[in-house]
Amino acid sequence: MTASIEFAGVAKRFGAVEIIPDFSLHIAAGELIVLLGPSGCGKSTLLRMLAGLESVSGGRIVLGGTDVTHLPPGQRGLAMVFQQYALYPHMSVFDNMAFGLRNIGLASAEVDRRVTEAARMLELDALLRRLPGQLSGGQRQRVAIGRAVVKEPKAFLFDEPLSNLDAKLRNRTRIELARLHKRLGSTMVFVTHDQVEAMTLADRIVVMNGGRIEQLGRPMEIYQKPRTKFVAGFVGSPAMNFLPAERVPDEQGFVVVRLGGVPLRTRVAATPGIGGEPSLGVRPEGLKLADDGLLSGRVELIERLGERSLAHVGLGDEQGTVVVAEVPVQRALALGDVVRLQPDLDQLHVFDASGLAHHAEVAAA
Repeated sequence: MTASIEFAGVAKRFGAVEIIPDFSLHIAAGELIVLLGPSGCGKSTLLRMLAGLESVSGGRIVLGGTDVTHLPPGQRGLAMVFQQYALYPHMSVFDNMAFGLRNIGLASAEVDRRVTEAARMLELDALLRRLPGQLSGGQRQRVAIGRAVVKEPKAFLFDEPLSNLDAKLRNRTRIELARLHKRLGSTMVFVTHDQVEAMTLADRIVVMNGGRIEQLGRPMEIYQKPRTKFVAGFVGSPAMNFLPAERVPDEQGFVVVRLGGVPLRTRVAATPGIGGEPSLGVRPEGLKLADDGLLSGRVELIERLGERSLAHVGLGDEQGTVVVAEVPVQRALALGDVVRLQPDLDQLHVFDASGLAHHAEVAAA
């Protein structure tokens, strides 16, 4: 019963304040889409308009071929899971999950079947007679998800459902959600500001900024080829390093910049769109320790993460630039050490004055 979703020129205004100017997106049936962006970018507002909890100021929302723009929430066939669990404290787990089905007059046998199946899927079988106060935070969130599953909706909507969980439970519940999507094959729209959740769960990610789509693509496409400087800085933990660069004229077809006082020929094509003074972007794994590296700086912090270490290096320039470089775990570094760093040309991006990204071409011979 899963359905496609279409936002067609959707807008949202509160008085004279425009929150979402013009939003269009097609979500295929069975797809898991993540709306990712900082607080205030409009992602939760979009989800609430889809659910019917917010009115639409312009445009249309189409669900499975049916225009639902002005339908009340109960007639849309959607199920929503919120950040807050919103469970009835005096009802058992079973009754919390069954409550909505009983309200629409579903037969008792069908209610029992749906609740039992959802409980098995979410490993809640042994908890059906408990009250919410007797459950952990992760268990309560699973009950909230189960309450959505039993509705057998056309699509699931998740509004930052993992935000109230600690790190361990967040990781486990994230895995459970991925498994649930695989089992059900349902359309899911997931809102979060956590890029790790987005990278882990999404078929495609919609990176939002100021009520608009900054980039739409598969997780690794967005990570490896961000469309703008905003996306490059938002997606990735830690974020991409940005280096001020001085453009140097060149006749060989590639952008040349002065880095550390030395000309560096990048593998980014010198297209007419790259004007003014560009900036360079490189992720921590693309910035390596090298005795002859073009950048020199002092180690200000070392993050030892087990499988890798991250060195925060102050370059001592006028801008006070601090970059993060991935270093071998066996490399002995201490605070205050002076190191040299070299960017990997295949992982070096150029951002023009408007913030658009230009990526490295295939490595030169």
